[in-house]
Amino acid sequence: MRMAKAKILGQHVGSEQSVLPAYLSRLSIEELRNRAAELREMIRSCSLCPHECGARRLEGRYGVCRSTMNLTISSAAPHFGEEAPLTGRKGSGTIFFTSCTLKCTYCQNYDISHMRLGRSVTSDEVAEIMLRLQRIGCHNINFVTPTHFTPQIVQALVKAIEGGLSIPLVYNCGGYESVHTLRLLKDVIDIYMPDIKYSDNETGRKFSGAPRYWDVVTEAVREMHTQVGDLAINDGGIAQRGLLIRHLVLPSRLAGSRRVLEFVSRELSMNSYINIMDQYRPAYRAIRYNELGRTIAVGEYEEVLEWASALGLHRGFPQAEHALN
Repeated sequence: MRMAKAKILGQHVGSEQSVLPAYLSRLSIEELRNRAAELREMIRSCSLCPHECGARRLEGRYGVCRSTMNLTISSAAPHFGEEAPLTGRKGSGTIFFTSCTLKCTYCQNYDISHMRLGRSVTSDEVAEIMLRLQRIGCHNINFVTPTHFTPQIVQALVKAIEGGLSIPLVYNCGGYESVHTLRLLKDVIDIYMPDIKYSDNETGRKFSGAPRYWDVVTEAVREMHTQVGDLAINDGGIAQRGLLIRHLVLPSRLAGSRRVLEFVSRELSMNSYINIMDQYRPAYRAIRYNELGRTIAVGEYEEVLEWASALGLHRGFPQAEHALN
């Protein structure tokens, strides 16, 4: 269901020619190897994500994310369903990792995130996938649900750089991130793309199995914005660096959208790029909850657009006065 068909507003920054990603312009191979080693050490008793479950993943054990050192992916291909500044004309080079640190009851990718359908790959194979996606023209490498595999991803990046990788990296996540882990990704990641799912801790715990979700996501997104700033888009319409936020409108105001938008406008930036999404449907186990057992109404979505516009936000979503049924 696509309720709003208006042109999405953006901000073009810089020339059409891409600039070098930060991992090439600011970091050495030696520093990247050190980052990969430090991240790997964190999974000895795993503390990569806010669950800090302590799983001994190097020994083949797993915790909340149900992942060991065994790197698994579901698919890798150009994706044309992402936001326009990511897909451009040639697509976003998405790599879908299996499993997840969240347990969303309405997950639309539950076969990947919960059932872990995919195949095992090595870091060297991921590097080759990244280079292949670049060769076929993708504008970026888009890591989907990467949190629990960050050590292997940074290790793969070293190999990919040696093979000539030179396009931006996108960290496409659920927003439930450890600031310590994010700081080890500074200048590794060019574009952070977190969800901000809820503005209430109890709702996050109930529907995504995430203790302190609101407290965690606000701290994490602040860190992301500090690292990369507002989304910078070149004159060709392609994102180069910055923060791109996603917010899915849920039925009956369950997402607490107004508070989310107030946080973005007042504590991040009025120029924040935020995709306010209308495609909620009762997937996976949502039907078990009365409050999640239906799609959203047109008015529920338009209400959130109106709030965003009233707060002065203006990038990434259709403006309320142009929203169509």
